Amino acid sequence: MLPRLGKLFPDAIEVISKPRQEYQTMAYAELGLPKAPAIMVGNEIITEGKDIDDSALELAISRHLGHAAP
Repeated sequence: MLPRLGKLFPDAIEVISKPRQEYQTMAYAELGLPKAPAIMVGNEIITEGKDIDDSALELAISRHLGHAAP
């Protein structure tokens, strides 16, 4: 999914991946970020702890960037 999204939205995708143990620390919890796995677009949590439909993710990214819906 990410390679395709990278082609649709160049320079708009940032992937943050850490070892599972790091997401379970108190330091991570204090950041106020969603529990992994999660997808955020800007400051909006799109999904947390479950999968998301590709079209719903594309729509959220387009909305955030101010583009017309795909």
